[in-house]
Amino acid sequence: MAHRLRAVGTEFVETAPVRFVFTREMSAPPEAVYRALAEDVPGWAEWFAAVTRAKASEDGSRRDIRLKGGGRFLETVVVAKEPEVYAYRVDVGNAPGLRALVEEWRLTPSGTGTHVRWTFAADGNAPCRLVLKAAGAGLGRAFRDAVVSLDRRLTG
Repeated sequence: MAHRLRAVGTEFVETAPVRFVFTREMSAPPEAVYRALAEDVPGWAEWFAAVTRAKASEDGSRRDIRLKGGGRFLETVVVAKEPEVYAYRVDVGNAPGLRALVEEWRLTPSGTGTHVRWTFAADGNAPCRLVLKAAGAGLGRAFRDAVVSLDRRLTG
């Protein structure tokens, strides 16, 4: 059952009770990575294995995301600063006990490529926090695999 989450801003990426930060280098330049994140939202289903469907609103300010296993999230883009930062928060989701969630992608030039930093920041009731903390290693693998897949897609 879907429920409304707490509206939080980008400061939440630093203060969330559950927070994971993952980094990875890519060969693709920051501009190409940013476009894949922010402008080709449907493309997420091609390179991020957990995503089965991704749709953006016409103006790009909202996202409808579906995940393997039945997860569904309606999101609002809270930062779209090309080519440096792309961040969104979940407004409505069906994950039990989840109260707030923000994901932030920071892109920094690294030689001819990009240093990618993904922050996953969440809050939930006690059982949800335990599940999220236990999922950290899996989130890290999902991020790594997604970035490798996206890099292949962009540098093909």
